[in-house]
Amino acid sequence: MRASTERDDLGIRAAICCRGALLLSPILLILLLITAFPAFGQDAGGAGATFHARDYRMAGDATRTRVLLNFDREPGVKWFLLRGPHRLVIDLPDTRFAIEPDDLEPRGLVQNVRYGALGEGRARIILSSDGPFTVEDLSVIENEDGGYRLVADLAAASQSEFDAALSEQSGAGNPGVRSTNKSDRVGASPAAVSRKFSIVIDPGHGGIDGGARGKSGTAEKDVTLAFARELRDTLEETGDYDVHLTRDSDTFLRLDERVRIARQHHADLFLSIHADTIRLSSFRGATVYTLSEKASDPEAEALAIRENLSDEVAGLTVDEADPQVTDILVDLVRRETHGFSIRFARSLIGELTGQVQLVNRPHRFAGFRVLRAPDVPSVLLELGYLSNEKDEAQLLDPDWRRKAVGSIAAAISTFADVRTGAGG
Repeated sequence: MRASTERDDLGIRAAICCRGALLLSPILLILLLITAFPAFGQDAGGAGATFHARDYRMAGDATRTRVLLNFDREPGVKWFLLRGPHRLVIDLPDTRFAIEPDDLEPRGLVQNVRYGALGEGRARIILSSDGPFTVEDLSVIENEDGGYRLVADLAAASQSEFDAALSEQSGAGNPGVRSTNKSDRVGASPAAVSRKFSIVIDPGHGGIDGGARGKSGTAEKDVTLAFARELRDTLEETGDYDVHLTRDSDTFLRLDERVRIARQHHADLFLSIHADTIRLSSFRGATVYTLSEKASDPEAEALAIRENLSDEVAGLTVDEADPQVTDILVDLVRRETHGFSIRFARSLIGELTGQVQLVNRPHRFAGFRVLRAPDVPSVLLELGYLSNEKDEAQLLDPDWRRKAVGSIAAAISTFADVRTGAGG
């Protein structure tokens, strides 16, 4: 009983001391309360609290890239585009970043990443690209295991599309800035305008990647470039086409860079030129390939494997996609685009028949990475096989090349009429 009374007395004396402190120094009491409760007077998740960002990741290739960044809670995000170089600027509230330097290595469309505080409770991330792109989506999504993640989906585009996005973001109401609201997203294709039919011709291999080599020493990279230039000149003479080469010199290009160039030029058709070798030296003739994840035959599958190793020949490794970004890399060939690819392949075979020798079953298909543009009809043309002496000789014959170029140009003319009739 005595111990209980002593405890009560101590409590009374403490209360009296606190009352005395309050009477003598109200400011002291407020300071004590602030020290005991740091978030007193402010919501812990409010604008005044620092956000924490971690686990920065990028995945994809030079045609489509996804950027991910995790936050401890939901941040408000605004973003806009800049040119010179092409950049995506993401503005955030006051944020403390925990990002590993290795995660900022260039990947896909993103060539450089900068981030940091802007002062006055703001932070910023800047993603730079070496070519134009569109922002297909930029949003903040709640994680199932807590926190939120910022997701930015970028896609290679033509300069006109990038300029249209810049023009849109500069509109009245909120000039130069876009929030994460769906209604404010930039990335829609510009309104259709009258233009020439656009063709991108891709001379296979180049630079350190010489490709196949014939019995007489002919390098595939030289054959494809010479043929592509001749085809370009023939098409340009008509005045009906806007023609581009992925390379116009002996330079190396990654496979995804070739696809990106096609998309940047808003190509209506992508034609990749090759001249391979095969173990059967008697096998000869031209072949037309379209994309399919399941190869039409073992020979087509083996060819696709060889062509897809082009990046590794140059000492580059192809990273597996991050599981969280596979949804932007699947279904790369839209049904309509794939249908147009097949239609052009058949037209091309029809024009080549009787002009140059074709292999048995000349339309084949396999999983060629260079044909993966989602919105550009794409075909790979094997002009012949350098492992066959007759094919090698005719690939170097100006008269044979002239006939082949004429047939291809006729097929392109027919296809351009089809695309124009289909609304472009």
